[in-house]
Amino acid sequence: MDNNRTIIAVVLVVLLWSGYSLFFAPQPPPPVVPTENNTKNVALGLQLDLDKKQVKQEADISSAAVLVNSNEKESFLSVSSDYYDIKISSMGATLRSIILKQYKETNTVGSPPFKLLDVDDFSLSTLKTTGSGGLYLPANLNYKIIENKDFIEIKNENVTVSFVASINGLTVVKKYTFHPSSYYFDLNIQLINDSDRSVSGHLDLSLVTPWNKDDKSRMYTFVGPVTFDGEDLAEDKPANLEKSPKIYKDNFVWSGYMSKYFLSVINPKEPSDQLFISAGDGFVENKFTSPNISLEKDQKTSFEYTAYFGPKQDEYLTASGHQFDKAINYGFFQPISKPLMVVLKFFYGFIGNYGFAIILLTVCIKLIFWPLTQKSYKSMKGMQKLQPEMKKMREKYGKDKQKLNQEMMSFYKENKVNPMGGCLPMVIQIPVFFALYRVLLGSIELRHAPFMLWITDLSAKDPYYVTPLIMGVTMFLQQKMTPTNMDPTQAKIMLMMPVVFTFMFLNFPAGLVLYWLTNNLLTILQQYLIKRQPD
Repeated sequence: MDNNRTIIAVVLVVLLWSGYSLFFAPQPPPPVVPTENNTKNVALGLQLDLDKKQVKQEADISSAAVLVNSNEKESFLSVSSDYYDIKISSMGATLRSIILKQYKETNTVGSPPFKLLDVDDFSLSTLKTTGSGGLYLPANLNYKIIENKDFIEIKNENVTVSFVASINGLTVVKKYTFHPSSYYFDLNIQLINDSDRSVSGHLDLSLVTPWNKDDKSRMYTFVGPVTFDGEDLAEDKPANLEKSPKIYKDNFVWSGYMSKYFLSVINPKEPSDQLFISAGDGFVENKFTSPNISLEKDQKTSFEYTAYFGPKQDEYLTASGHQFDKAINYGFFQPISKPLMVVLKFFYGFIGNYGFAIILLTVCIKLIFWPLTQKSYKSMKGMQKLQPEMKKMREKYGKDKQKLNQEMMSFYKENKVNPMGGCLPMVIQIPVFFALYRVLLGSIELRHAPFMLWITDLSAKDPYYVTPLIMGVTMFLQQKMTPTNMDPTQAKIMLMMPVVFTFMFLNFPAGLVLYWLTNNLLTILQQYLIKRQPD
């Protein structure tokens, strides 16, 4: 069942219950990339001074768009660490593949590592460098790897790899600096004017993300491009971008693309002139455009970026800096959700099982609200005993509403009961439920996290629907034990709630069902203890 309809149903049921207690009871798609067949190619010699890492042109360029090294075949550089395997193509010095080694594609034995990016089509490769005006750079400009390697391993220190190319007297150097034990890296793009004239224009860096129209957002799990301006996180739906691209001026810190559990994001260290976000056939593009640049002969300039390709996990995002951690957004419930996540991780650190950590967290929440719920149930129990007298008053003053209200208030005061006492404590707990819902629904920590027996993934539904059915039974018992002032017809209607909730929870993540089930069991225990107390 769609989570949107589910959460709306939950809200309506809670409002129904509360209401009864209150009133009756007490830029357009990317340009076509030129190919080797339709581009005029002139073979040029490129001499690389590896010590000084400088590039010199030895031949005179006569074509208006000549690609240095264009006759060479595409080659690849593989970068490997304990966290990822990244494949960089010489074509555009772009990323063609990003495999996250700490995560699996599925929760099955022998599942391969998770592929954040894996494309054969150059048009879907990411971190493309283009330009305009005198800084024209075709996306498929062929680069040479200065280090002359095809494999680099990241161990205990930073490693920098450089790619160099030249076109129309403009030399481009792209340097990737990878850091150990992290999912972020730095990108430096240097432009050198080797021509005998001044040039000016804009430099563009594009984050390209493959996009499937079936990858739709849910109420609390957005999928698509996101942009952070230092205060707020803006979400742009790809379907809307297909109709009308979105432009951000120089008022953003970073921009990227997020799925339920993973994030790809770029932070330009120098303010960009604008950010252009668009969607095309099978892709979303976040294009960062620099301010206008003018380069005189032999003059050079450089641009610094930090990129993150990895899990939406707070510790890695925070360690990467640039406020990447703001991508984890619980919305309105942020002040409650973040502490709940901290406590959940704390328990996991001791137990090593997120299922039992959820149970412990539920117990803690129940203990905090124990006095409130205790007061609530006692109030409902007291109101239930007063029903015969209240019924007589309604019959006596039924036609005079003002008089009835006056008599009722006096009656409540005389018997020391509060008609709101049974409702308010439950209403207070609603934000906590939704805050925990946000935590359990989208936290990557629960992705493929096993509990016990048949529940091997707390982020997925119970494959045999055992826990939702048990949850429904406990909810029925809880309903039967709860004091009520309803008439028989209303009571029968409310007894349908466990059935409705059971069907809603059938496709809920097992972690959320576990929380609700544990909470029901604790509530039943509390009601049992209250019933045993003398009047």
